[in-house]
Amino acid sequence: MTHKNAPLTPEGRRRLVERCRTRPIAHVAAEMGISRATASKWVNRYKQFGELGLHDRFSAPVRQPTATPGETVTRIEELRREKKWSASRIAFEPRTDGVAVSRRTITRHLAQLGLNCRRFIDPNGETNREVKTITARHPGHMIHLDVKKVGRIPDGGGWRAHGKCSPEARAAARAKTRGARAGYAYLHSAIDGHTRLAYTESLENEQGPTAVAFLNRARAWFAQHGTVKIERIITDNGACYRSTAFAAAVGGAEHRRTKLYTPKHNGKVERYNRILAEEFLYARSWISEQQRATALETRNLHYNYHRPHGAHGGKPPASATPSRVNNVMASYN
Repeated sequence: MTHKNAPLTPEGRRRLVERCRTRPIAHVAAEMGISRATASKWVNRYKQFGELGLHDRFSAPVRQPTATPGETVTRIEELRREKKWSASRIAFEPRTDGVAVSRRTITRHLAQLGLNCRRFIDPNGETNREVKTITARHPGHMIHLDVKKVGRIPDGGGWRAHGKCSPEARAAARAKTRGARAGYAYLHSAIDGHTRLAYTESLENEQGPTAVAFLNRARAWFAQHGTVKIERIITDNGACYRSTAFAAAVGGAEHRRTKLYTPKHNGKVERYNRILAEEFLYARSWISEQQRATALETRNLHYNYHRPHGAHGGKPPASATPSRVNNVMASYN
């Protein structure tokens, strides 16, 4: 493909050839602002290949000694189409035939063949895997826990409240230079996978004892809404959830940790964290950490009792709890 500053396009090359029929190549080249060698190249290509010779050629060399053999590429395509294997699994198979191909090479060939995504193998979707969803069958079946770490707000507000070049922001920057640290606030959240009822607290750290105390308070809070028994607790692999104290606090519930680097297995609370960030944490400017922590209690009421949720047809999560609460006023003042 010709680049944007190229002096010749396929149409310009055709005009070059037409002019060179009756005029010297050197004169035409000077007139069109190109070298004589370039003009001769396109004239000779036209004489040899005709109109096709005026189009760009591939920049890949004709001979590639280190290229993957065609038979191996064909074998990779067969394994991908017939067995639906991943690149890692296909990389193991050619080794049994005496041909060593890296996973990265196989990935590149699958992309060139248009088979890198599973849905590309069968456009109709008849042989594709069905997406498995994690569905809680009833309240308390699965409680999802997670911690979101956010920066603490200095007293008087930070740069979000006053601007990045404001005196307050510069004072905070100077305090950091002198060694002062605002630190972080840790938002511990628990959400019921069936009702989407959520409970959030702003705590000082994410250590094991703190997570245990939060779990006990969340368990009591869910019990107030009719979810007395918790069957399964879903967490990531954070250190606080791998502690001995947390394992003892789980009690009779089954504790499941997500697969490493797979946050979608805890997707309900991850999505809740995103809602929390968009609708609460960064929806307005705060002048202190205490102000935000106090407003978080009001935010819990709004989310659970008044905010419409798509999982319940536009009704709030509290509408799906066994012990339905309907006496919370819409005004929180």
